[in-house]
Amino acid sequence: MSANSNRSAGVLMHLTSLPGPGPIGAMGKQAYDFIDFLEAAGQKIWQILPLTPPARGNSPYSPLGAFAGNPFLIDIPQLEKQKLLLSGSVARYEDFPANRVDFDACERVVMPLLRLCHKENGAALAGEVAAFRARQRFWLEDYALFMALRTHYGNKNYLAWPTPLLRRESEALARAREEHADEVDFWIFSQYLFFSQWSALREYANRRGVRVFGDMPIYVDRESADLWAHGALFLLDKNLRPAFVAGVPPDAFSSDGQLWGSPLYDWEAMKNDGYAWWLMRLGAAADIYDMIRIDHFRALESYWAIPAGEKKARHGSWRKGPGIGFLDAMRAGVPGCVMVAEDLGLLTDDVRKLLRQSGLPGVSVMLFAFKPWERSSYLPHNMERNRIAYIGTHDNDTAIGWLDCAPAEETQFARSYLNLNREEGEHWGFIRALYASVADTAIVQMQDLLGLGNEARINIPSKEEGNWGWRLAPGLLTSDLARKMREFASLYHRC
Repeated sequence: MSANSNRSAGVLMHLTSLPGPGPIGAMGKQAYDFIDFLEAAGQKIWQILPLTPPARGNSPYSPLGAFAGNPFLIDIPQLEKQKLLLSGSVARYEDFPANRVDFDACERVVMPLLRLCHKENGAALAGEVAAFRARQRFWLEDYALFMALRTHYGNKNYLAWPTPLLRRESEALARAREEHADEVDFWIFSQYLFFSQWSALREYANRRGVRVFGDMPIYVDRESADLWAHGALFLLDKNLRPAFVAGVPPDAFSSDGQLWGSPLYDWEAMKNDGYAWWLMRLGAAADIYDMIRIDHFRALESYWAIPAGEKKARHGSWRKGPGIGFLDAMRAGVPGCVMVAEDLGLLTDDVRKLLRQSGLPGVSVMLFAFKPWERSSYLPHNMERNRIAYIGTHDNDTAIGWLDCAPAEETQFARSYLNLNREEGEHWGFIRALYASVADTAIVQMQDLLGLGNEARINIPSKEEGNWGWRLAPGLLTSDLARKMREFASLYHRC
């Protein structure tokens, strides 16, 4: 085995950001074309954001269901091509802005077409759907009933449901399954469609030598099916409301910290049942991804707990997480699962120790490195081999946007350190240094490969609205770009 056999390069771009005819990127022709582009560009990894259905603010990191797929990502033209929708149905799916996701239109346009598909083909596909339902029973039944009830009650927080349903009394659940059987069947059918399309897409990527790098949010949403179905595993009060919520203390993104509002786990209760829910979750993720990013890894050592009702994240406190015992249980329960630790945020010696004990690769973000007064481990010459290296992640500005907005002493240092060249494009200087680093894996946001500014930023942490909407305009994935990416990957032995 050569010294460079583990080196690889990849691209970070979520499915929602793919171009296409509908209001949102989906698992259709454009996704397959993107995989072809990655292969031509010498890229071995496609990193995406969570595929789960978002609950609030369109964030994939606030999932309504930890195991579910986002039905907005189902490709409508593919259903029509398979004759699962009448010819002409796709006409309702066209003429949306090319460079932004239209989340409102997803509910208005995509969901009615999925309901039509269920009405027309539910019976014909009953055998396949039943087999899928049996395989996924451990999460799907609760999720489908939850979504049926959520629809029935006008998408209100389940805490406003009738008490027998809120408290999951067996008679009330049985009656609800019977009364809402058709709606339950629809939500199961939509998950069948999602995972059928996703399985085919991932298989295509693997055949092209591209591994799919998925993302597992550390928390679920406060309105999620998981919280409703497994309340005993969370820190709730007597009224089944979160007693504490998640976030982080003041950091580089916000002087008040970030108040995520997600319910916190009762790690002691989870430990007592052998982390059964987490093992199911990780196993499900391992079935659909080749690599899995464990979001907010530092919370496994200690996490920031904010009393429910607080308006500022700064009013929280640190509590101990499950530590190495949890990670050992995950490795033993899901052997062969390839995990990556997102070890960003406020890091302590204890967090670094946990990462070393785990043996997992961490992540390095170059845009955090250019404070001249620091000896940052994120500078390319200080990176370690067992790392996933980025210019920036989905939480950062683009490289060009950062050069336009960051403090002058930092951008001056970066321009000098990286020997940036405006004639070539300053973003290529970042990419060259990243690829040249000793880190085993280098992943670049699609926006940085295109040299886009902060208009293409996908997320601003602590900003509640307006995120996640960036979309790749058609025609930008050129053969010239693929050729240059392959040249860089080959030059630095990542191809």
